[in-house]
Amino acid sequence: MRLPKLTSIGIHAPRLTGADLRPPLRTLGPGSVSSLLKIALDVAYVLLALITGVLLLLWVASVFIPLDNINVTVTDGDNGRQMPLTRPLLLFGVGAMTAYFGGFLMILRGLRKIFRTLTLGDPFQPDNVRRLRQIGLILAVVTGGVWMAQGLVAARLAPGVMEPQGVSDLLTPVFSILVVFVLAEVFREGARLRRESELTI
Repeated sequence: MRLPKLTSIGIHAPRLTGADLRPPLRTLGPGSVSSLLKIALDVAYVLLALITGVLLLLWVASVFIPLDNINVTVTDGDNGRQMPLTRPLLLFGVGAMTAYFGGFLMILRGLRKIFRTLTLGDPFQPDNVRRLRQIGLILAVVTGGVWMAQGLVAARLAPGVMEPQGVSDLLTPVFSILVVFVLAEVFREGARLRRESELTI
């Protein structure tokens, strides 16, 4: 017994080319996600530089501003305490804010240089290892400075109003710092492998 012959119904699977198999967005090179993030970092860097500059000018002006009969309220959201605004207190507060924003300005500066190499499609450069280590070190200094400053304010300036940060508050910043240093080692290994491949060729 002969089986009936099947006829084609005209459905063909599309042929996939190399372009179809590529991801819709590139992560490295011009026009990639890295280039978009580089633009965002540039904008944030300019804004942060302006804020840091204004705070620095305000810190210098704090030396000459008259502070007669000016009070400041220190509060943690629930409780508050009024105290006279003295020049050391003003210099300490504005100086701490200037240092805080200045630290993050330096971090953004390093990130901009790293993302510039990502935009060029050449991330594994020895300079990026140094930049990541600097970012981790600055982040550690900023985290420690904030922790000590808040403890000083809670102990000396507003006892019973503000609570000092505990060790548990350092878990997330310390984890972020460790991640940055691990990334630095990853970039160092990538730079080493690239150098070995260039010597082999």
